[in-house]
Amino acid sequence: MLVRLRQRRLETALPLVQFAAIAVAIHADTGWGSVAALAVLLATGFFGWMRSIRHARLIHDTPSSRIASAAQGYVELRGRARALGGTPLLSPVNGLPVLWYRVVTERKRSDGKWYRVSTAESDTSFLLEDGSGSCAVDPEGAEMMVGRCDVTTRGNTRYTQHALIGNDTVYVLGDFATLGSIDPDFNVREQVRELLASWKKDHPRLLERFDLDGNGELDLQEWELARQQARREVERRRDEAMAAPEAHIVRQPTDGRLYLISDFDPERIARRYRWLALFHVVLFLAAIAGLAWFSQVGII
Repeated sequence: MLVRLRQRRLETALPLVQFAAIAVAIHADTGWGSVAALAVLLATGFFGWMRSIRHARLIHDTPSSRIASAAQGYVELRGRARALGGTPLLSPVNGLPVLWYRVVTERKRSDGKWYRVSTAESDTSFLLEDGSGSCAVDPEGAEMMVGRCDVTTRGNTRYTQHALIGNDTVYVLGDFATLGSIDPDFNVREQVRELLASWKKDHPRLLERFDLDGNGELDLQEWELARQQARREVERRRDEAMAAPEAHIVRQPTDGRLYLISDFDPERIARRYRWLALFHVVLFLAAIAGLAWFSQVGII
């Protein structure tokens, strides 16, 4: 399915939780209500502080790579965005071709205020090219920081669209993998052992293939025949993998590290995370001060 509704990202939800905690702390009818709100503010402030610092350091410490020579694993890439072949992705707002979009739909109430109806986001992959090669970029699970924003109003409905389009300069921080290439640690002998072990699990089938004299067991000669056949199959798989064309892809890391796609300069992104870290640490310290005050007055 090309478009689906997604939950609000943590990047946006965390400040909303914090502002709600501040409002509760200020307007709570009981001291314990304020204490509970401050405890939430303390926990979310510490979490947001550490998260933002970690993301800023990842951007700063991960060296830039060229696609053609990028190592397998966590990398930083920059290049021009291009559409993959096939049916082009079209904006649901204006029908123009895009590479990625997020559209927020709002409706106007009778009091003139806008309220959010839905958020739709594409998950189609696109190409990134840097002059040395190209790779597919899968936006699934990525933090998208996109500056291009268009607002369209039609009657009582307003559409706010963030989008990437062809030829945009795009920065990607994520897990790089080459598909169709042979693993440099590929060990024929080990693979043969594993294949033979899998054959042993289906003993009747193993006897059917290699028990030439039909006595219900494999002698040394028959077992050697099975081992040679396993080696031929492993070598065939290796040769097919080596002959297959390589395809590069960047996707969400499985270890939980930041997966980021943006049309901003990486230094600007890192600076944004540092400001977020400062925001969270201020809330964290304010929560500590508030809890200390409640402790002094004897509420806790």
